[in-house]
Amino acid sequence: MDFLAFTFLDVLDITLVGVLLYYVYKLLKGTVAINIFIGITIVFLIYKVTQVLKMEMLSGILEVLVGGGAIALLIIFHPELRKFLLMLGSANISSKRSFIKQLRFLKTEIANDIDVESIVAACVKMSITKTGALIAIERNNSLDFAKQNGDTMNAEVNEPLLESIFYKNSPLHDGATIIKDNYITATRVVLPLSDKQLPNRFGLRHRAAIGVTERTDCICLLVSEETGKISLIKDGEFELFETSEDLIEKIKGMLT
Repeated sequence: MDFLAFTFLDVLDITLVGVLLYYVYKLLKGTVAINIFIGITIVFLIYKVTQVLKMEMLSGILEVLVGGGAIALLIIFHPELRKFLLMLGSANISSKRSFIKQLRFLKTEIANDIDVESIVAACVKMSITKTGALIAIERNNSLDFAKQNGDTMNAEVNEPLLESIFYKNSPLHDGATIIKDNYITATRVVLPLSDKQLPNRFGLRHRAAIGVTERTDCICLLVSEETGKISLIKDGEFELFETSEDLIEKIKGMLT
């Protein structure tokens, strides 16, 4: 049968599509959009199979669905596309580092040498004293666009340092602190605010944590000044934890 006569270009084509789908999966992993992406992929594969097998009626129906899929993708994956474009726009191409290295969304693994235990321990202590704090942990997408309005720092993560940064009389306590590769790279950072309608009990820290995680794939740890509760924010969604062990395990899972 003709459709079984594979050439080298056919193998290369399938391989490149597989690699593309893999990296898209890594980009969407852990988000609600991943289920939609898998569903769209299955529909497209069925469509291609029906074309090959010349199942005209079914392939005609699927062709209509696939044909209007581009507009649907723009609507459904708007947050993910926004992250991607923001990452490209914030990349400093003139840097000495190569442009390829700055396309960090192509990485399959995040450096997992971040001292998560010290970060969580500092948050627990600040929770007890109801010291407000906002920590953003950079993952694949660069946060350089946000660091520009803060104070640059290059200090290895440790518990006492984080506590001193957010101490209420510290000149650095306002704004967010950004962590990258186990180093505190910026403090007093003003993060982009979310446009969502939020409950009145949420303040600027909450709106900033939601805003930056809507635009990038970073994760945020927030300590409420009013309640002392610790929240983990990813993709604009909040999650509360009862024990520090559960929180540590969750963060480490997100960094791998």
